[in-house]
Amino acid sequence: MSYVATARRDPMDPEWEKRIETHIRRRPSTWRTIEAPASAEILGVLARAYANELILIDDIATWLTGLLDDAGAWDGNEHAIFTAHRYCAALVEAVLRCPARIVLVSTEVGLGVVPESASGRLFRDELGRLNAQLAQVCDEVLLLVAGIPLRLR
Repeated sequence: MSYVATARRDPMDPEWEKRIETHIRRRPSTWRTIEAPASAEILGVLARAYANELILIDDIATWLTGLLDDAGAWDGNEHAIFTAHRYCAALVEAVLRCPARIVLVSTEVGLGVVPESASGRLFRDELGRLNAQLAQVCDEVLLLVAGIPLRLR
């Protein structure tokens, strides 16, 4: 099993680094951890995967946050958002083409109140868009509510 971590390390934030280390220690020793925080790294992981492999990607929302950072999209810049959309389309295509079994973890942020800030609304909209695109190419889609899995497809 390959665990693909999308979180970005920040040596200036000791609490965040401690969280990452706690996550790593909780994983079974048989899991191989691949840190892929940069936008394109996850695409490479999927391109190199093999048919009998199981890949757990944790998580899509954190990956998207980094992508929007890299693209400079938080202020609504149309060119930056277009760049982010290209990476999202590449991720969807990589998931579709990957011969491995993939488990994608994401959050669902569109179920509550509308975020107050423009960047919060951008994130909610872009994550909802990406989750929907990924769901279209996945065999199964589950929603976890209060620890209970609900099969959507």
